[in-house]
Amino acid sequence: MSDRVTKTITVNGDLPAIYNIWANFEAFPYFMKYVNKVTKTGPRTSHWEVAGPMGVNLEWDAETTRLDPNQRIAWNTKDHDGSVTTSGDVVFAELPDNQTRITVTMNYSVPGGKVGAAVAQLFSNPDNRLEEDLRNFKAYAENGRSS
Repeated sequence: MSDRVTKTITVNGDLPAIYNIWANFEAFPYFMKYVNKVTKTGPRTSHWEVAGPMGVNLEWDAETTRLDPNQRIAWNTKDHDGSVTTSGDVVFAELPDNQTRITVTMNYSVPGGKVGAAVAQLFSNPDNRLEEDLRNFKAYAENGRSS
């Protein structure tokens, strides 16, 4: 199963501050519902632990493929057995009135089998999941806590 989802949100805050909050991957558990932990493993690499359905937790390593300050962050991931891959990017745009627009595009590919079924459930309704995570990010960036 392969899919793509794109969502946009406007956040109150200046572009450099909003970009820096997003670029701190280790803070993702504060606003992404299913992310348990992100550990920086190198200058452009990180390890992710995510709560999956039916008690199946997922882990993968990510590589940041683009890091354009105040503009774009892009990544690729692959889990340890090669069964789940994701990629995507986040584009930041400065708006008037001290606001920043964030557009997130995520691509993912899920295999068949038992692990694939668990992952498919994790990615079920990705539009709603990403929208919720972006609302949580907005609250976190604007108020220091997720909604």
